[in-house]
Amino acid sequence: MAIPGDPLSSALDAVVQRFATMVRSVGLRHRLSEPDLDAVMQEVRIRLWRACPTSEQLEAIGTSYVYRTAMSAALDILRRRRAYAAPLTDSVDECAHTLAAGDRDPQQRLEDEELAARVLAAVDRIVASRRPVVRMYLAGYDRMEIAALLGWSEAKTRNLLYRGLADLRAQLSSEGLTPEKNDD
Repeated sequence: MAIPGDPLSSALDAVVQRFATMVRSVGLRHRLSEPDLDAVMQEVRIRLWRACPTSEQLEAIGTSYVYRTAMSAALDILRRRRAYAAPLTDSVDECAHTLAAGDRDPQQRLEDEELAARVLAAVDRIVASRRPVVRMYLAGYDRMEIAALLGWSEAKTRNLLYRGLADLRAQLSSEGLTPEKNDD
């Protein structure tokens, strides 16, 4: 989002828009999920901003540089995922299976799978900028790890996480899912 009157911000937005399809295709080739594609876009934006301190440099940037930047950002996300050995996934079946694992009876497993599916569906309905933070938090990352992995400040991460969790609670409450009803 360009800051009115700031040529650098406007140039950065123009470059990101110009190469958005290419950057997304790089992420898709690596089979990244939608939140990860958003993270790649954000990382490319940050790297371009750091590499090109003037609007003239941004306007002259070449396709190959942006491609290499996108490739590097996508690979960094994959490396981080492997390093933590806790892949983020949109797959309801994988998350449900993880929640349902254990020595529970089949009825309890089915209920857990249904709950996991409803929670993941609710996460998909919250504001797009908050989804990756909430997903990472639900996958077990703490706030500082999320900030480091996404290259965000702790304050931005905290803000998006708390707002995202509040949105998620509201979504689940509107569907009748509250902690009190699920403790029996």
